[in-house]
This record gives sequence, C-alpha cells and structure tokens, in this order.
Amino acid sequence: PATEGSESELDKRASGQAFEVILGNETPDAKGEFPLSPPKKKDLSLEEIQRKLEAAEERRKVSSEAEVLKHLAEKREHEKEVLQKALEENNNFSKMAEEKLNQKMEAIKENRTAIKAAMNEKFKEKDKKLEEVRKNKETKEGPEAAAEN
Repeated sequence: PATEGSESELDKRASGQAFEVILGNETPDAKGEFPLSPPKKKDLSLEEIQRKLEAAEERRKVSSEAEVLKHLAEKREHEKEVLQKALEENNNFSKMAEEKLNQKMEAIKENRTAIKAAMNEKFKEKDKKLEEVRKNKETKEGPEAAAEN
C-alpha cells in the first residue's frame, strides 16, 4: 500500500507484480485535458430547435425523394431491358418464321417439279402405247386392205 505524502512509491502485489502510483498536485492544465463533465452547451432557443428540426426533416425528405428517384430509374432500366428482350425475341421469331416459310415454299416447288416430271413421263409412255397400237392397227389393216384390192 502507498503511503500518503510521497509522490511515487512502488506497490507490490501478492503475485509479484509491481506498479508505480503517482500522486501529483492538481494543475489547471489537467482539468482542461480530462474534464469530468461535458462542456456546457449554450441554451438553444425554441426558434433554433424548430429550425434544426425543419432542416432535419428537409434532409429526410431529400433523401426519400432521392430513394424514390433511384427506384424509378431502376424500374425504367428494367422496362428498357424487357422491351429490348421482347424486340429481340420478336425479330428472332420473324426470322425463324420467314426461314420456315422459304423452306416450305422450296419444298412445294421441288414437289411440283417432281409431279410435272412424273406426269410428263406418264404422258410419254401413253404416247408410246398409242403409237404402238396405231402401228399394230396399221399392220393388221395393211394385209386386209391389200386383199380387198
């Protein structure tokens, strides 16, 4: 234990640790460095309090408006993206539809050409058969016509 009156003395604990206790005279500087109570604020008038409350309310309002504008901007951006995506899908659909239509028309054209070719072949075969029938008829009629003369 430290004795009063001495400015510094070593105090030993039972654990063997030692520390130095400094008891000094109070100086005016010490009060300025470590005030025991916060400095007294000047008394605010009702008008000043009202003004500060209005300023705080204005800050909240501006912050709220900024937040609303930010959300609106995000919403507009999202709408733009959705519209862009819809346009792209529409263009892709149009291209695919046009491609399918062209393929279908090409297939119809090829089919029509094949049908015409088959019909022409059929007509040629009929013409050949008709020609054969005529030749056969002429050869059969030929001896009979010669016999009559």
